[in-house]
Amino acid sequence: MRDRYGRVRLVARPQSPDAAPPQGRPTGAHPEPPAALAKRPRRTRTVTLTLAAAVVAGAATSGAITLITPDREPTAGTIAAPAPAPQGGAPTNATEAAAQRILPSVVQVRAGRGTGSGVAIDGVGHVVTNAHVVQGSDSVSLVLADGSTTSGRVIGSDERNDIAVIATNPNAVRAATIGQSGNLRIGQPVIAVGSPLGLNGTVTSGIVSSPNRSSGSRPEMIQTDAAINPGNSGGPLVDLQGRVVGINTSIATLGGPSGNIGIGFAVPVDRVRTVAQALISQG
Repeated sequence: MRDRYGRVRLVARPQSPDAAPPQGRPTGAHPEPPAALAKRPRRTRTVTLTLAAAVVAGAATSGAITLITPDREPTAGTIAAPAPAPQGGAPTNATEAAAQRILPSVVQVRAGRGTGSGVAIDGVGHVVTNAHVVQGSDSVSLVLADGSTTSGRVIGSDERNDIAVIATNPNAVRAATIGQSGNLRIGQPVIAVGSPLGLNGTVTSGIVSSPNRSSGSRPEMIQTDAAINPGNSGGPLVDLQGRVVGINTSIATLGGPSGNIGIGFAVPVDRVRTVAQALISQG
């Protein structure tokens, strides 16, 4: 809400761990307790962060802005389209070049009844995704950039940071180049890559809206206006050098099935690196 000087302040709103799934598409996952960000012009508008497989409707009141996790698009009836084949010739711009570098490292993650995205982080078969994408699953199926599939095993997850690591065949997917998130700048161009609505290898572009956006008790995240939609969760946010700078995890909606409104969030890759290394060593 706003204080008497008109500034927005963060307000944490507790929620039962057994709360109903977020609104939108049924996935069978359960949300973590959200944090709320409220601001009051004439009426109260609430921003709620839910890190669980998302259904996008219902809990928000009219005019509310809800952060949901754009993951686990239902598998049934979804065609897993192969990534677009690269066109011949050299890239004509930096966005195209970055997309060509990252696409071979990005996978679609099929876990249970839903799908998300992931990215290979090393040369020994470790793939990072969101914890809520693989929640309740020990094994997953991975759709590669060429449309082929391989299996994977979940070796660990960190729900607070919404990061999980999958082990797969190291020859199946090429490791991405991991960048740094600590030196990101407002306005810096980035691309988001993943499988929204089951469309494998989808690339959208935007900028870093904020490199360290806070939301209640949640760790700081990268805010971007690159389009992020259901199925994108766990996919990489990438700079124009093709380096991973974050892992896409949630989006804001106005309540109901409004889809992407240009406010998305990613876990900073510096934190992803630390969490993933811990999960790998423990797994």
